[in-house]
Amino acid sequence: MEIINVLAAAASAYVFGAIWYSFWGKTWMQAAEISLEDIKGPDGKQSPMPFIISAICVIIVAGMMRHLFAMAGIEEAGKGLLTGFGIGLFIVSPWIATNYAYGMRRRNLTLLDGGYATIGCTLMGLVLTLF
Repeated sequence: MEIINVLAAAASAYVFGAIWYSFWGKTWMQAAEISLEDIKGPDGKQSPMPFIISAICVIIVAGMMRHLFAMAGIEEAGKGLLTGFGIGLFIVSPWIATNYAYGMRRRNLTLLDGGYATIGCTLMGLVLTLF
């Protein structure tokens, strides 16, 4: 049963990411300094690999969050929401900011990807405590 919770939580973040980056796509491409041609490559087709890697990664994050929630006794939706928010804002986003600072990436990229990580983890925390 827990695998269903993990998959549902991962799906919530994955779907949110699709919405987030659909809305912020052009801004994200400018901040990442990439173009549609870069994304699609010389054959004009976009590789499915980033989507596959992303799906695997959100499953891993949701699985670890479920483990942490079980160890900490987090079972109520409010606590799951708040803890997911804290994980995204105070663990994942600072890590992204550190990597981007050393990579000399634009601040907007940090804000966009950190925003996705924060809201995505918040959603995962909520979903993990709803079932």
